[in-house]
Amino acid sequence: MGEGILFTYSKGVLALDGILPLWKPKGMTSHDCVFKARKLLQTKKIGHTGTLDPDVEGVLPLCIGQATKVVPYLTDTSKTYVAEVTLGTSTETEDKSGEVIEEKQITEPIPVAVIEKVLKSFLGETEQIPPMYSAVKVGGRKLYEYARQGQVVERPVRRITIHSIELHKDSVRADGSVFGFTVSCSKGTYIRTLCVDIGKALGYPAHMSSLVRTQAGAFSAQDTVTFAKIEEAMEAGTIEQLLQPVTKAVDYLPLIEADAEIEQKVRFGQRLPRPAEADLYRVQRGEKLLGIYETHPSYSQLLKPKRVFVSGKAGGTDAND
Repeated sequence: MGEGILFTYSKGVLALDGILPLWKPKGMTSHDCVFKARKLLQTKKIGHTGTLDPDVEGVLPLCIGQATKVVPYLTDTSKTYVAEVTLGTSTETEDKSGEVIEEKQITEPIPVAVIEKVLKSFLGETEQIPPMYSAVKVGGRKLYEYARQGQVVERPVRRITIHSIELHKDSVRADGSVFGFTVSCSKGTYIRTLCVDIGKALGYPAHMSSLVRTQAGAFSAQDTVTFAKIEEAMEAGTIEQLLQPVTKAVDYLPLIEADAEIEQKVRFGQRLPRPAEADLYRVQRGEKLLGIYETHPSYSQLLKPKRVFVSGKAGGTDAND
């Protein structure tokens, strides 16, 4: 049983706190996955960390119990995907599920070197307009609500970062009309839109024909479990063995190593000295996550608690005791 994971009993029910890195199957929404996990684990306190479309499979960390407090920090992390682009047709949804809205025949093969050059041109900070079929809100409504009524509205330009992008050379079809790539990107990046933009740069309409998320923050495909595995573990009474500690979700934040005195301050929500220029810190004592602290808005030399994972009463039951 790993540090940073708590197992207690409340009225005869096992209470879990930790992160369950799920391999989301195709055909389910992220909300469907949360709903099913709640039924299997018999707990309502579960949140996911980044929406995946029904046609997409891959890494979807589920935060359980006290771990729901780190959902925003895990959502903020970079993601890695394996995507496939199909040139020659674009769709209203920017993926293969949508109605075709534009077609253009590929008359000459597109050299691999040209595709590689275009992919590399997206590296670094860039701008992206979210697709109409997305959950981004404009005027208090989600974009897909407008789209389903046949409306196209002005969308805010987003700043995103492409950390790395690599062509799968062995996936390139002879005429260059279909190819795959791996991309690591910042939160809020729409890979569907990236595929469309890649097509435009190559001179063709395009859509995303497949997508797999292989990494979300510190969680990779190798860390994940399936729903079948979760069901087996619940029947065997070994579900705790599938959980990852909360600390893994925030290990990218600068660390403040706590002693007994600092731990006591965290327990009671007191301020801490700001050790460096970073704005967010994780406070740990050993492997135990005590809290997440942020720069105080009025006193830049101090930090104030943003999330606390331990109770004010020393020795009390909390996410990491």
